[in-house]
Amino acid sequence: MTHRITLIPGDGIGPEVTNATVRILEATGVKFEWETFMAGAEAFEKYKEYIPKDLNDSIERTRVGLKGPVTTPIGGGFASINVELRKRFELYANFRPIRNLPHIPTRYPDVDLIIIRENTEGLYSGIEHEVVPGVVESLKIITAKASTRIARFAFDYARKHKRKKIHAIHKANIMKLSDGLFLRCSRAVAKEYPEITYGEHIVDNTCMQLVMNPYQYDMLVLENLYGDIISDLCAAFVGGLGLVPGANFGDACAIFEAVHGSAPDIAGKDLANPTALLRSALLMLRHLGEREAALRVRTALERVYRTRDRLTRDVGGKAGTSQFADAVIEEMNSAPVAEPAGEASVS
Repeated sequence: MTHRITLIPGDGIGPEVTNATVRILEATGVKFEWETFMAGAEAFEKYKEYIPKDLNDSIERTRVGLKGPVTTPIGGGFASINVELRKRFELYANFRPIRNLPHIPTRYPDVDLIIIRENTEGLYSGIEHEVVPGVVESLKIITAKASTRIARFAFDYARKHKRKKIHAIHKANIMKLSDGLFLRCSRAVAKEYPEITYGEHIVDNTCMQLVMNPYQYDMLVLENLYGDIISDLCAAFVGGLGLVPGANFGDACAIFEAVHGSAPDIAGKDLANPTALLRSALLMLRHLGEREAALRVRTALERVYRTRDRLTRDVGGKAGTSQFADAVIEEMNSAPVAEPAGEASVS
């Protein structure tokens, strides 16, 4: 079977980490047909659109995308490509597993957290206007439909993968109507899953509790903005954004992406670490039903992380992007596959 995938290399280091990831995926023997498109500023220069129509059509056709980092201007310019794609294709669930890689020194070994973030509303609705000069209003939208949907996604995942506990994260002590609605929906869904322990924590307290003891949590389900902030905080437990995967799921399609920035200062220098996009691609392989290939890549990746000389410079090695990819492929071809513990999957 050949899998047709929409490929968005992105900008900055995006094309380099994407190329490395694609080479590793193709070395598994799984057949891919890549439909490649640019997005963001580069796309606008060529097509006068930040998300070209052909890219939209491709995602509707393939139903699966793999996306490198795309620069988002700060305080002006075009809207986030990530946010636009999530809205356009109703990718309502952002899935972020937080797990350590071998030999990456952190304060917290053996972290195993799943972050489930609502992806389509909240303050990320982007509904803003200037009331009078110097006064801007931004609206936070929370609906029962989206809140119930994301809670059910989280509890379904927990049941299928035998997770034991879910915390809904909120600020309902202050935002009593909006966050209160999110909590009421989460509570209603939780009653349908009696085998899963359900709890609620206020978002600022959650940040403190995570830093003190991340092991007290198993899964977190959050509104959009809270999820954005806390998922990045949790990435620090395992080495940073350059090491963690991300996926966005809707009922009709899924986009897998690196969650780090485009790092234009090192673009084109063969310095970038492709691990985050590669781990996102592992989620994609499992989503496609290619479990054996995902295990081969993950086993090879962990072996490379056990020998620092083949790592990129950001994690203490001396290898370039292409050398790192070569090392993963070499390990895939030279060693047997062992089932790793705690494999993340949404399939």
